[in-house]
This record gives sequence, C-alpha cells and structure tokens, in this order.
Amino acid sequence: MLAFEKLVVLSFRKSNENLELLRRAMKVGYARVSARDQHLTLQLDALRKAGCRQISEEVVSGARAERPVLQQTLAHLREGDIFMIWKLDRLGRSLRHLIEVVTDLSQRGIGFQSLQEQLNTTTSTGKLVFHMFGALAEFERDLIRERTHAGLTAARARGRLGGRPRGLSRQAEATALAADTLYREGKLSVAQIAEKLSIAKSTLYVYLRHRGVAIGASQQEPLPPPGPPRSRPPSL
Repeated sequence: MLAFEKLVVLSFRKSNENLELLRRAMKVGYARVSARDQHLTLQLDALRKAGCRQISEEVVSGARAERPVLQQTLAHLREGDIFMIWKLDRLGRSLRHLIEVVTDLSQRGIGFQSLQEQLNTTTSTGKLVFHMFGALAEFERDLIRERTHAGLTAARARGRLGGRPRGLSRQAEATALAADTLYREGKLSVAQIAEKLSIAKSTLYVYLRHRGVAIGASQQEPLPPPGPPRSRPPSL
C-alpha cells in the first residue's frame, strides 16, 4: 500500500512538472535582414501569425559568424520552447551550421520550426527531414575529403608534396592543388580551368600564387583583336 502511495505521489509530481513546462513554454521567433534598407515586415507578420510571443530582430549579413542577437536568443531559450524562423536561410550560414544549431536545440529539449519550408522538429515528419539534412551534410563532407585526397594524390604523382597553402582555408586546399596541377599541365586555358573547378579566374590566380606557380604569358587570356586604325585628318 505504501509503494502504491509513493507511485501516486511521483505521478502527481511528474504531472505538475509537465504542466509547469507547458505553461512556461514559448514560441520564440528570429527575423533577420542583411541590410538596413531591407524590411522585416514580411518575416514579423508570418512569425506573429504562427503564434510567436517574442521575436528577436537583427540586421546583419548571413555570412557573418558573429550574430549577437541570434546567439543571445538561442542562449535564452528554455526546455519546451519552440524556436521559429521564417526561412532556413535566415538562420544558417551553411547546411553544416544549420545542422549544428538545430542539433544543439534538440539536445536541450527545444523545438525548431521553419515556416516557409514547413519544417517542424516537434513532429515525426520534421525529425525525419532533419535527419535527411544531416545525411546531406555528411555527404558534403565526404565530397570535400574525396576532392582533397584526389588533389594530394595528383600532386604527389608529379613530385610535389601537398600541404595547406598559406592564407587559404582547409576547404580550399583541394581546389588549389587541382588548379596547380591543371595549370602546370598546360592543356587547358585559364578560363577552362576556372570553369572546370567552378571558381572565378581571379580566385584561380590567387590559388596559383599561393602555390608558388609562375604565371606565364602563355596561360594568360588572349587580348581582343585590335580595332581598325584611326584615319588621320588630311593635312592642310
């Protein structure tokens, strides 16, 4: 009988904890634009309509790693809250960053919802979609590792040791090595190499300089043909 009474007390306490969690759970929104001449109205209206009781606003480029308003908003979220955004690109700088943020929220017992993509991690379907995102991020990392390995292999085959070029990110290492190899082979023009590696020609030259490649005149882009000679006015 005593054991039954303890069970009832524990169940009652658990129910009270769940009710308290529901009472203090909030839908917290985050809206961002990149420049001050852009407007937040569309995002704010959508988030309010979705039931957000608190919305944080920020004007900052999505490419910047430091977004103080976003970081403060994420830090103040509590277990049971739902973090809402209008669109995925308002939050993540990349797929990898998006996965990291949503994973952290999930581990803290916080839901995540993106209105435009209809992604809601508080539902089974939303969790499945999020796991697919995780698989895509892993696939992206595998491709980067494969490109890096292929670039290093090609460089070693030609007697050059691979390494990280000074001033370049690790992610750009494989591209720089591939650019080095293709340029030294001399079979493709600068424009063709840039197109093959999906980079701009200016970026290609940066990579080559960091690899210590002497840029020869034969690889430079041909100049446009000269126009017709100007006729001189008749002498008086």
